[in-house]
Amino acid sequence: MASMLLSQSNLSPNPLSRSFSFLSKSQTFHFRSIRRSFPSRRSHQSLCFSVSASSASLEALIFDCDGVILESEHLHRQAYNDAFAHFNVRCTSDQTLIWAPDFYDVLQNRIGGGKPKMRWYFKEHGWPSSTIFETPPEDDESRANLIDTLQDWKTERYKEIIKSGTVQPRPGVLQLMDEAKAAGKKLAVCSAATKSSVILCLENLIGMERFQGLDCFLAGDDVKEKKPDPSIYVTASKKLGVSEKDCLVVEDSVIGLQAATKAGMSCVITYTSSTADQDFKDAIAMYPDLSNVRLKDLELLLQNVVAAS
Repeated sequence: MASMLLSQSNLSPNPLSRSFSFLSKSQTFHFRSIRRSFPSRRSHQSLCFSVSASSASLEALIFDCDGVILESEHLHRQAYNDAFAHFNVRCTSDQTLIWAPDFYDVLQNRIGGGKPKMRWYFKEHGWPSSTIFETPPEDDESRANLIDTLQDWKTERYKEIIKSGTVQPRPGVLQLMDEAKAAGKKLAVCSAATKSSVILCLENLIGMERFQGLDCFLAGDDVKEKKPDPSIYVTASKKLGVSEKDCLVVEDSVIGLQAATKAGMSCVITYTSSTADQDFKDAIAMYPDLSNVRLKDLELLLQNVVAAS
């Protein structure tokens, strides 16, 4: 991790390649092909596949939370900066630490979870002084205490923002959840964020009835390794009692996409302004939001991707 450079130039994604249009009766899907099936990097054309009998069917729909159910990263960044200001966190200067928008967009798309983000940053830029520790902590226990304290305060601040009533779910999310539930599909939410933070978001944004109706809910606290490690999705598959190939994940970032595909699940991307330029070549579809996406579209998409593989 120490060698990772968080700069726009070093982290610029590769050009998106192998783009194909799959035409359904209701809309056009934009998805990535399998490399071995389409060797030409420059090929761009419309392909139509007939639906055939497949060993996979959409039995479970799994949503990430931050970036998918709500566009939240600017809210998290605000909460982190409020925590740094509250505890007067200073790394290498007399100025309180502030994570700028451009920097945080890169950071949050490369490192999952709040504590790992801070630990990486402090390892790279020096452990800070603060009102928690007047001098930079030098032993592992003190450093863990610093990060825990900052994360706990940040989480409470984030809750205050969510409770303010100014935050709304992203377009199409509630309708797609309701369609899946009405069709008898399993419904799950898997987030790398802390459990208390995700619960608050779900209660306020999708409502108590939908939240309590979830067939599975997992947060970063529930697994040892965070995304892009596949643990959270592997665990969800077991809890749902559904094979990985019959699960479809909705993510917004390359970190989440990697976690899903490593777990053996197909993944669609609903990107945000901070993730739109990432390399989503392994996603089976990409959408700016879910406002025009219906359950039947996702079912057909999964069947055709499997049939074409």
